[in-house]
Amino acid sequence: MLRYLLICAFSLVLLGPEAQSDHAQIQPAPAETSATSPLGQPIDGVAARIEDDVITESEVRELAAYQHLVDGKPKTRDEILHLLFDQWMIRSEAAATKYAQPSSADVDRAYNEFVKQFPSVENFKQRCADAGLSEPALRRMVQQQLYLARFIDYRFRPAAQVTDQQVAAYYQNDFVPQLKERHADVPPLDDVDDTIREVLILRAIDERSAKWLDETRARLKIDLPPTEGRP
Repeated sequence: MLRYLLICAFSLVLLGPEAQSDHAQIQPAPAETSATSPLGQPIDGVAARIEDDVITESEVRELAAYQHLVDGKPKTRDEILHLLFDQWMIRSEAAATKYAQPSSADVDRAYNEFVKQFPSVENFKQRCADAGLSEPALRRMVQQQLYLARFIDYRFRPAAQVTDQQVAAYYQNDFVPQLKERHADVPPLDDVDDTIREVLILRAIDERSAKWLDETRARLKIDLPPTEGRP
């Protein structure tokens, strides 16, 4: 499951920008994207509208910070919005099926595994500070990514069937050549059968979920407000 977390909106739920731009029904939205309270305090702006829901500017900023932490470099605003659109679709489907949120223990475990991906705790904290991401916000993001990833797995794994022939072909054509290139010992197929099978299942989940997102996005109405005056 960490594979999904580290990619954030994770590769299995993402389409390339070219495919996204071909199918998203993006139309201009009303110009009002933010406001102020009677006390002059800023009210969260509307970054996009998707069906009868909105994606806020704070969601864009928080996911951008998370992506910066994961990738070590920022993503464009369009990339972040497309990630949020994908997450909205997955979350809507999960809610419709009443899919359960992960337990606190599961979130703690995922968070701790996430931290271990960094060279040290100090490096992790510095990266969080550089990205402008607080620990509560990061934990919330980890919980969300775990929830979405588990639902994608639940939704598409049953149909992601892998044959013995596919496992053997991957072993011969991909696995063995990679090990030989690194001058590493090559284990027998029986020793790595389960690992290769899982790799191929995850690949099939990627393909099926991407196709589903593509088809779903094409049916949605997505409105983007004008970008004039936005940083």
